[in-house]
Amino acid sequence: MKKILLASAVTALTVNSAFAESNRQPKGIITEIDPQYEIVYIDTPVRECVEVQVPIYGQGQATTGDTIVGAIIGGAIGNQFGNGSGKDAMTVLGAIAGADVANKNGRKQIIGYTTEQQCSVVTQTVQQQQIRNYLITYEWNGIYGQSYTTNEYYIGQKIPVNVTIIAK
Repeated sequence: MKKILLASAVTALTVNSAFAESNRQPKGIITEIDPQYEIVYIDTPVRECVEVQVPIYGQGQATTGDTIVGAIIGGAIGNQFGNGSGKDAMTVLGAIAGADVANKNGRKQIIGYTTEQQCSVVTQTVQQQQIRNYLITYEWNGIYGQSYTTNEYYIGQKIPVNVTIIAK
């Protein structure tokens, strides 16, 4: 009885193993890999700096004409105040004040230059080569095939292949 059970178990294992082998998907072996490249353009921010001359402004002396105009305007304003001899005094005081203001507010002028660094961010387009995909060549039972893939394989690696047999 033990011999019959043992023989049945061995037969069942052998049949299952043979059945599993016949239903397995065939595997091809990769024989060649050819990366396919493409050119891409990438916008990259870049900081650019330049040295520039910047003027330094200072207070210059008023011209004689500016002082005279200030005195006339100040005198005219001062003349609006006071009576009699007070009016004359206010006119003189207004002329002096106008000349003083014109003299103190002399024209601004460039008295020198300083060097400063001015920076800005600009966009540069950079051309770059990158892998688009791979053209792989594989062999199964002496039959060669090719396929494009984005997966990274290595030569000698086994990959599943679909085999279709068409009768003529």
